[in-house]
Amino acid sequence: MSKVNLSRMINTVTSQLAKHSPELLTGLGIAGMITATILAVKATPKAIKKMDEEKDRRTQENIKAAEDSGSEEAAEVSKLDPIDIVKVTWKCYIPAIVTGVVSIACLIGASSVNANRNAALAAAYSLSETARMEYKDKVIETLGEKKEQEIRDKVAQDKVTNNPVRQSEVILTDRGDTLCYDAICGRYFRSDIDKIRQAVNELNKRLMSEMYISLNEFYYELGLLAVDIGEDVGWNVDDGLIDVDFSSTLAEDRTPCLVLDYRYAPRWDFRKLS
Repeated sequence: MSKVNLSRMINTVTSQLAKHSPELLTGLGIAGMITATILAVKATPKAIKKMDEEKDRRTQENIKAAEDSGSEEAAEVSKLDPIDIVKVTWKCYIPAIVTGVVSIACLIGASSVNANRNAALAAAYSLSETARMEYKDKVIETLGEKKEQEIRDKVAQDKVTNNPVRQSEVILTDRGDTLCYDAICGRYFRSDIDKIRQAVNELNKRLMSEMYISLNEFYYELGLLAVDIGEDVGWNVDDGLIDVDFSSTLAEDRTPCLVLDYRYAPRWDFRKLS
């Protein structure tokens, strides 16, 4: 194997280990805790044997002391205090203790890596969202609100065209008959613009008192089911109130479609309060 290929293989392995380090550390931590339990169980008979030996030794000492003093009373079997039990048996549990400590360190390490990655993701997302808002504000400033709305409508039309309604299930919410499209999760549903605005107003009231609202809570207000990322992203009052942008488009069958987009997109660290 050439030096170049070996170096490339090492770099690939290192990269994969770093990429999957949380999963690897978690797996090692769980396996280590199981191993520590097994080692502790196996060490218990040895520990019991050592306690019995210590009791016998102390009993023999009591007998010898009684004989030396000329006492005819039978010597009592010595009992071990908790501290004495620890002193006698702790060495038996060293492998289990060491394995347990290493396992805990692996689990803490996995949590730390995930926390750092989430922090980096949140920072990158915040920068991206800031850049998007600055760009949108500059478009409005340069072209005017009417032109900006026209651009937004064309972007919304592209989203609907690229995700045709015939390939998606239309969710019935019994809150209106207008075909709607959610730009975040790409779901079609039936609703009404007034009902959606009413849901936004209700959530904004809660947002001002509760400080943050998850994406799933927004979906519940619309009569939609939760999504997997719905508890991980949401809105924080520090960013402003929930502000839904509406764009009117046509589905492929020429059915009018209302596209929901958001002035402030839900973010990952929405529960963080300043």
